[in-house]
Amino acid sequence: MQVLELLIFAALAAVVLYQLYAVLGRRVGRQPEDQPEPAARVVASGLSAPRLSVDDVAVSGLAAVKARDPAFDVDHFLQGARGAYEQIVRAFTSGDRAALTSLVSPEVMKGFEAAIDQREADGRTETVEFLQPVRADLEESKVDNDAARIKVRFLGEFRSRTKGPEGEGVDDRRTAEHWTFQRPLSSRDPIWTLVRVEAAEA
Repeated sequence: MQVLELLIFAALAAVVLYQLYAVLGRRVGRQPEDQPEPAARVVASGLSAPRLSVDDVAVSGLAAVKARDPAFDVDHFLQGARGAYEQIVRAFTSGDRAALTSLVSPEVMKGFEAAIDQREADGRTETVEFLQPVRADLEESKVDNDAARIKVRFLGEFRSRTKGPEGEGVDDRRTAEHWTFQRPLSSRDPIWTLVRVEAAEA
């Protein structure tokens, strides 16, 4: 009987020892050999990973503008853009060429001046009154060589009053346009110049 009991205890001990080995001998969690190779040491065909610069494609849009001009602030820019929009629209409708020349590029000025000349030739005058605050949304930004270019979508509602040979007229308008502003990043002058005007969907 004692021999049978010893055999039973020995068998139980063997089962317990096997289970302990199965648990303690198993790898739990991430092992040192499982760690991925550090990114800095990953090399393909003996070439080191390239370094990115401000001019790389990876740095574009607002990031590129801020990289060259850390003081650039989007909200401040859009606030100034709204003011420029109203000022330019008023100067255009009143035929103020001097004000326009300081705010727009020569190419844009040619188009404005042609429209002003035609209006004067027709004997008409025009004034404008904004009915709602102008909405300005940043659409696109990029750095092209030394120039930062930012496209803004403007949505304006205003009342135009015209006088001409045919009499007086009042016209309430709702317009949507894309205006592109540009500024040399190497210049200390903070003024942005209007370089392009395009129609946009309302």
